[in-house]
Amino acid sequence: MKKYDYLVIGAGLFGATFAYEAAKRGKRVKVIEKRDHIAGNIYTREIDGIQVHQYGAHIFHTSNKKIWDYVNQFAEFNRYTNSPVANYKGHMYNLPFNMNTFSEMWGVRTPQEAEDKINEQRQEMAGKKPQNLEEQAISLIGRDIYEKLIKGYTEKQWGQKATELPAFIIRRLPVRLTYDNNYFNDLYQGIPIGGYTQIVEKMLASDLIDVETGVDFFAKKDEYLKDYPKIVFTGMIDQFFDYQLGELQYRSLHFETEEKPVGNYQGNAVINYTDAETPYTRIIEHKHFEFSKGDKDKTIITREYPADWHRGDEPYYPVNNQRNNELYTKYAQLAKEKADNVIFGGRLGQYRYYNMDQVLGAALKSVDQEFK
Repeated sequence: MKKYDYLVIGAGLFGATFAYEAAKRGKRVKVIEKRDHIAGNIYTREIDGIQVHQYGAHIFHTSNKKIWDYVNQFAEFNRYTNSPVANYKGHMYNLPFNMNTFSEMWGVRTPQEAEDKINEQRQEMAGKKPQNLEEQAISLIGRDIYEKLIKGYTEKQWGQKATELPAFIIRRLPVRLTYDNNYFNDLYQGIPIGGYTQIVEKMLASDLIDVETGVDFFAKKDEYLKDYPKIVFTGMIDQFFDYQLGELQYRSLHFETEEKPVGNYQGNAVINYTDAETPYTRIIEHKHFEFSKGDKDKTIITREYPADWHRGDEPYYPVNNQRNNELYTKYAQLAKEKADNVIFGGRLGQYRYYNMDQVLGAALKSVDQEFK
């Protein structure tokens, strides 16, 4: 067997960034990935000339110029602006909540009229401390927008009633008194021309990096721990420790992707379905991420269904409530005491809801700590 300096478990953005930086420093790295492809949840593949986001919509956005410059080494980005639309029982509303939303909802025309309407509706919670997500949302934005654009979507997303979810999940809601549908306030935003997979391919292209897909770390965990001097682990931290302190909670997702024999199915890359009756949370039409590139007579759509997570399912994001965060803290302490040769990273390894720029930032921080 070749002698490696690092074993990286997971060929997603965190693992690939660490491997790339380690190889730049002359280290030999083995990367193993459970799926049959690299790039983790940012994986894109081409169908009908359209870059399909296999695991949901991914829009890169950041205000950190260092991170923006870093990712631009690996791909050229287009000027895509995230402007989702909400469909509530056939009525369409612009997101985030802005003057277009308020005009469609209430017929108001000026920022003052919108502000007056929001303040009037917030009076329902006057003098009360919000005890759950529903009350928190009403205290921030009022009942109309809560009922039509927050309640159904949130309950599908979390698999719980809004009255049973903690208030802190939505500490604030973006409210703009301008006619601006740009979802993010970040300085930099876009999607790589030609998809995300190329970024990870370029990161892992070094002669010092060997990659194997379709390999389950847990099938030979003890052997890997014995054979490799240092490990970067981007899977679930509780699974690494055989759930010995208890099970952390995750949410899973199910995707249904299909080709449609039309050039334009819904007119927008992302449409959220905010009513309770529609089982999916959103439909993604991938060609709009790259301004309708691809087959002019075909399009690819994906319906996204949130799901409860059970062992064996794919975990997509952590459930960062108080109970889980306290349990994660105990696992992080256990990692320090029992696994000091293991670097835990990414959404699952660090049990945090990271955007892509935050994953890159966390990976580069781990690199700095490792090679300081």
